[in-house]
Amino acid sequence: MTIRTPVADPPNESTGGPVPHALRLIGDTPMVSLERLFPPPGPRFFGKMEKLNPGGSIKDRTALSMLTDALGSGRIVPGRTTVVESSSGNLGIAMAQICNFHGVSFRCVTDPKITSMNLALMRAYGADVEVIDRPDEATGEYLPVRIRRVNELIASLPDSWWSNQYANPANARAHHRTMEEILTAIPGLTHLFLATGSCGTLRGCAEGLRRAGRQDVTVIAVDSCASRIFGEPLQRAARVIPGHGAALRPPLMSNDSADWLVRVDDADCVVGCHEMLRKESLLVGGSSGAVLTAALRFAPRLPESARCALILPDGGERYLDTIYDRSWVRRHIGPLPEPSRWAGPSCSYPPIHLTDHEEAAA
Repeated sequence: MTIRTPVADPPNESTGGPVPHALRLIGDTPMVSLERLFPPPGPRFFGKMEKLNPGGSIKDRTALSMLTDALGSGRIVPGRTTVVESSSGNLGIAMAQICNFHGVSFRCVTDPKITSMNLALMRAYGADVEVIDRPDEATGEYLPVRIRRVNELIASLPDSWWSNQYANPANARAHHRTMEEILTAIPGLTHLFLATGSCGTLRGCAEGLRRAGRQDVTVIAVDSCASRIFGEPLQRAARVIPGHGAALRPPLMSNDSADWLVRVDDADCVVGCHEMLRKESLLVGGSSGAVLTAALRFAPRLPESARCALILPDGGERYLDTIYDRSWVRRHIGPLPEPSRWAGPSCSYPPIHLTDHEEAAA
């Protein structure tokens, strides 16, 4: 008896057919309505599920853009060049994935805040990972030390290249497409909520809105209280949840990229993640919990006609032993606020209108 094996149809992306390789799966992530967290009637909120990129986060877009740009210009030569980057997790995974695809060596400098899962994933993709063990004496943060170490590696490794997510314009350009996808999915978009870190997503989405002639969309940046992106930190305690905020103001940061700022702390991120799981059955990462917190705090300012997009950068699978582990949360963060109080009008960090804030500072 002869068993015939079906032959797959030729790749046809327009009909949902096979794609030629894994990197073509990056982007075009779906959006989900968050009606259990924001029940009608009233403003509508939609989450962009960046965890569904093949590398598990929005940083797939960043890494693809930076590496494609460098490969196209000849700055990276497979089999010869070593790519070096500083990352607390997601970008390192994305860079390792794409470098592995192209046969390029990758070395990542990280710090003890990286989760065990993120570290294992980078190494599984073939990355050489170096963990900095001491923070910067002046700031208590690891990022300045990581950057110093990257510069040492670039000076010592022959034919090495620093992708420099904090200043590389290709990081921001990646999110022109992110913004196009959101505007296509929500033609009546009025508000955009997104976390800040390298500021590539913030800058790129703001540029994407201008390119589309959609300056009417209000951009709400979400930052950590212990971050220096928007000035001096409100908290001196070190951040324990990676993925949002920064110890240094990134060169990609532009003052005209956001209209509003909402600051959150680590406890806010954790409660936001737990509430997203409890209400929507979505397992998301720390920066997604931060974005949800900001949206809930900002919601009372919105008209009923508002249509809001929340960029949810990654999933929670990589944080099962941190954010979703009660003993870890007790040790590293302490008691959490009740969900009914965490995002209400009595919160410690109300939204700031950046234009008013800058005028007052001047």
